[in-house]
Parts: sequence; C-alpha cells; structure tokens
Amino acid sequence: MSASGGTKAVVAALGANLAIAVAKFVAFAFSGSSSMLAEGVHSVADSGNQALLLLGGKKAQRKASEEHPFGYGRERYVYGFLVSVVLFTIGGVFALYEGYEKIREPHELDNWYWPVGVLLFAIVAEGFSFRTAVREADALRGGQSWSAFIRTAKAPELPVVLLEDFGALVGLLLALGGVGLTLATGNGVWDGIGTLCIGALLVVIALVLAAETKSLLLGEAAGPEQIARIRSAMVDGETVTGVIHMRTLHLGPEELLVAAKIAVRHDDTAERVARAIDEAESRIREAVPIARVIYLEPDIRR
Repeated sequence: MSASGGTKAVVAALGANLAIAVAKFVAFAFSGSSSMLAEGVHSVADSGNQALLLLGGKKAQRKASEEHPFGYGRERYVYGFLVSVVLFTIGGVFALYEGYEKIREPHELDNWYWPVGVLLFAIVAEGFSFRTAVREADALRGGQSWSAFIRTAKAPELPVVLLEDFGALVGLLLALGGVGLTLATGNGVWDGIGTLCIGALLVVIALVLAAETKSLLLGEAAGPEQIARIRSAMVDGETVTGVIHMRTLHLGPEELLVAAKIAVRHDDTAERVARAIDEAESRIREAVPIARVIYLEPDIRR
C-alpha cells in the first residue's frame, strides 16, 4: 500500500482497537453493561476491518496478468466495500439487537468503575488513532473540507479509518452517557438506549462507506484538476492542435487510465504524428504521474 493509502493510519487504528476490544470485554464481564458489550463487538469489527484494508493493499500490489491486464489496483476498493458490510452487520445490527434486549429486560450495573474506566481509556486510545488519521489525511486533502475529502478520495483506506475512528469516539461518548445515566437513575434502560444509539450511528457510517466505495468499484474518473492538467499537457499547438474527446478511469487509487482522440493537422506525416503522440504521453505522465496507461488516437477535426 502506498503512503497515500494511509498505511500508518490503518496500523495505528488496528493497534488501538485490539487493545480497546480486550478492555471492553473485560469491563462487560465485570459489569454486565450492554453498552460495553456492543462497544467490544464494535472494536472487534473495527480490528477486522483494518486487517481487511491491509490485506486489500497487499493484494493490490500483484503484477498485471493476462487475465487482469490492468492489474489488481481495485482490490483495495473491494476490501473497502467489505469493511462497510462488516461494520453494518457485526457492528451496527448487533448493537441494535443488544440495545433492544437491554431495554426489554433492563438490570442495574455491577462494578460500575470497570466500564467507566475502560471507556475513559478507550477515548484516549481512539483519540490517538483519530489524530494519526487526521494528520495523514491533512497531507492529501489540500483545501477540501472533510466531507469533500471523503467523497472524492480515490484511496479508500483513509476515509474508512477517519469515519471509523470518528464513529468510535462518538460511540464511546454515547456509551459513557448511557452508563452514567444508568448509574445516576438506577434504571438499566438508559444503558440499552445508549447501545441503540451506538447501533444507529454504526449503521449510518456503514451506509456512507458503502455508497462511497461502491462508486469507486463502478469506476471513477480523474478529478477536475487532473483532467485540466492532462488536457493542457496533451496539446503542443503544432502537431497536436486540440483534444476532440477524452475519458479517464481510475484502475486503482494510484493508477489512472487516459484514453483520448486528439486533433492533428491533415498534412502531417505518420512519423511526425507518432512522435507527437509519444511526446504527448511523456508530458501527460509528467503533469499527472499516476496516468500510467495512456491511449491516444489521432484524428482530423471536422
């Protein structure tokens, strides 16, 4: 996985979630808090998700073959989509079920200091993971807002980790609120309500991730700035006089296909046109380094 894929952010999130998951299950065993059980399952799901992202990054590095001549870059999109499925089913749906069961049959918390202590520890650990993801994303998003970055990012890892960590922090606060209200009122229903809120949050995040990764799987074009640079680099004003039409497609986060029909002068020789195409390809790759697969077709503008 390349640096832009956010490997550091994924590894930081994996380490934090594994430690947090163990702590949450211990707290659940001592307290019986459904919020802690839901949060423990949430952390296990998140850990599995980070492992899927790392696996997808590894598989995407395979070389192109006859069966897959454009390589395996989209493996990262496939595993990013699997993350949204895992988060929805194991994280969100399980938490909704646990919340419903706890509201139907509430009970007081035992050893309340366990869930409170673990939640505070988890907030610190998730905060560290979230800060790492934010730092990694800041180097890539430029002047974009966070929502625009998540919508337009071509590498799925950073948006996934950002949304997961954000959801985890909000979920921890919801769990802390549910536990706190249960302790204050002596009514275990509040713990169940906190669990329901965690489940609803995870379902929403999973749906957002699914929509974004589905778009990447279907195939997205280069961004507007990249398209403008490619068009500008294609034309030399001598042999290549213009771009008749152009299509771009991401074969992976760091690999772009460019196909275009370019206008050439009607009296140019085949040798000159061929040389102009080679030079145009060099200029495109210099302007947009991820444009690795380029097909240019010369034509006369009519």
